Amino acid sequence: MKKKFLLFFSLITVLLLSGCVKWIDKGESITAVGSTALQPLVETAGESFADKYPGRFINVQGGGSGTGLSQVQTGAVQIGNSDLFAEEKDGIEADKLVDHQVAVVGITPIVNKNVGVQDVSMAQLRKVFTGEITNWQTLGGKDLPIVLLNRAAGSGTRATFERWVMDGKATKKAQEQDSSGTVRSIVAETPGAISYVAFSYVDKSVHVLSLDKIAPTEENVSTNQWPIWAYEHMYTKGKPTKLTKDFLDYMLSEHIQSSLIKKLGYISVHTMKVKRNAAGEIIQ
Repeated sequence: MKKKFLLFFSLITVLLLSGCVKWIDKGESITAVGSTALQPLVETAGESFADKYPGRFINVQGGGSGTGLSQVQTGAVQIGNSDLFAEEKDGIEADKLVDHQVAVVGITPIVNKNVGVQDVSMAQLRKVFTGEITNWQTLGGKDLPIVLLNRAAGSGTRATFERWVMDGKATKKAQEQDSSGTVRSIVAETPGAISYVAFSYVDKSVHVLSLDKIAPTEENVSTNQWPIWAYEHMYTKGKPTKLTKDFLDYMLSEHIQSSLIKKLGYISVHTMKVKRNAAGEIIQ
């Protein structure tokens, strides 16, 4: 009798385990890696997607645009998030990747709230980052040394800032950080500090600078009056299929484009009044 019971118990255990395996097998997941400027949007959209479609998961990681492009190119991940066109990044075979532009990100200089400066010219901002201007007093602010903070090499945010602000000049060697959130925290806590982040990372702990009396706003980005902006790309290696395609379709859906994007500080691709190509030329 005892043997029969053990046999029955073993059989039930096997059936239960088999059922669990089948249930686990029904789950699907993909990984999106790259731009930290795009990361908050993809994370939030991924959570919303998983709530709407149980058992379908989107794993999201940062690392910078260069990491996203290289990882998707090798096939290590399904989606590479980037603030850059693939054509802008050395070592990336752009013709092997498919570009999905899901949003636009504006990038703004941010400063410690106590520097005493509200507006600078583009030329002055460039001189700050080359190290030619070293004290906020030169710009009408407090007698306070300027503390530069850069994003790390490989960052799409940095590449976009340098492309539209530095005009080919090199930034002065300074502290570098991988994360936009960390950059904001350091600027908020460091007297005299200046850096740059996507609009989506701006909060009350820091102050944004206007440039030549033009404010960093969605409307000014949409008309290119504020030139420091970039498309947010989600690249795939070849044409997306299955879960990857479904999630990218969701990113471009009315729900994401009309509400979530604005809520998180991004700009919908549908509200842009101009278009820009990989060469930086306005094409519409």
